[in-house]
Amino acid sequence: TMCPTVTMCLIKTNCVHLLSATTFRVMRPAIFILLSIFLACQEPAPNKQSDTNVSQSTAYNPEAKLSEMGIVLPVPGAPIANYVKAVRTGNLIFLAGAGPQINGQYVTGKVGADLTVDEGYQAARLTGIQQLGVLKAELGDLSKVKRIVKVLGMVNCLPDFTNHPEVLNGYSDLMVEVFGEKGKHARSAVGMVALPRNMAVEVEMIVEFEE
Repeated sequence: TMCPTVTMCLIKTNCVHLLSATTFRVMRPAIFILLSIFLACQEPAPNKQSDTNVSQSTAYNPEAKLSEMGIVLPVPGAPIANYVKAVRTGNLIFLAGAGPQINGQYVTGKVGADLTVDEGYQAARLTGIQQLGVLKAELGDLSKVKRIVKVLGMVNCLPDFTNHPEVLNGYSDLMVEVFGEKGKHARSAVGMVALPRNMAVEVEMIVEFEE
């Protein structure tokens, strides 16, 4: 016959084992959740240096964008009459009207008669390149451009021509390509019976800058 004391010890031991097993089954989901939280807390901190490098690589750099596009800005020539090509007032630069040039020669003719709308678009784009050359000469660094504020575009065309916006998109598209969101601007696109030197397009622009 087993000793009563020994019998009681065995009963207590079995009860503890049974209780432990039951408790584990009940608590297992909570234990796994706590373990997952603990392991997540042990993950290494983000690499701040890597984040900095990413930020620097995507920094605002209009001149790098121009280089990537294969565009070389021209050195501005002398005005063709009694005016200056750019005037600063406060934090704004007003650029005088400019036209499209290739190797120092104006692209001429009336859009819709001598030139197609697509050729007018390209002429407006060339005008944008001329104006960026003036802006670069004035600011020294195009990254100082805070916003392209306003564009006035004039198209040399016949009285019944109506595709002025499509032509001037050549200019506007370039500004957005180079400056991104800062290149989006207010704009007027109008037709002219004639422009100086019979140039196909003339555009003037207002730019906000910061030092």
